[in-house]
Amino acid sequence: MAHEYSVEFKYEHRSTGTTGRTIRVQGSSIQVAIAKATREFVKSLDRKEKFDAQKGLHITASRAETSEGANAAAASAGGSSRSVEDAG
Repeated sequence: MAHEYSVEFKYEHRSTGTTGRTIRVQGSSIQVAIAKATREFVKSLDRKEKFDAQKGLHITASRAETSEGANAAAASAGGSSRSVEDAG
């Protein structure tokens, strides 16, 4: 069963300062979601941005709330979410 995750990437850009992007992906686990989002994020960068990101990429991931997940969370005492942070 695939879940939807929100993966946020941040790095220090050489001219604009801290730059980030949030990608929503589906995966069977948080590890799979981080891997998919990382591939998509790195493909979107140019050569200099990849070099900047190599110096310190911060990744934060959590399970995204969906409409059916929000309804289930409202009915129960609490929802489940995990968060992972990598300080590159």
